Amino acid sequence: MSNNLRQEINDLHSDICSALADPNRIMILYLLVEQAYNVNELAEAIDLSQPSTSRHLKTLRERGLVRSHRRGASVEYRLADHRIIDALDILRAVLHDELSHRANLIEEEMSNND
Repeated sequence: MSNNLRQEINDLHSDICSALADPNRIMILYLLVEQAYNVNELAEAIDLSQPSTSRHLKTLRERGLVRSHRRGASVEYRLADHRIIDALDILRAVLHDELSHRANLIEEEMSNND
């Protein structure tokens, strides 16, 4: 394995994967693909406290996944790169396929036991 690939994988893990390690942050990303939100709107939409939502947004902003823009007295958050949603959708499809595969294996095993 080349040192460049190894470094890219380390960067990917430390930046993006760690930001995606919390389901609430993934929910925030999916909301931001639709439109910009301020922290209070996001907190209400995902049913979290404002301080908790702010901490998640800070993590996402530090990892470059969201951008913040001041709009009057409030700060709005937007998705930095829509490709992250494409990547999440691919991961969800892989998960769905794996769960379907496991369900089929269980059904086959149960029919073989009958």
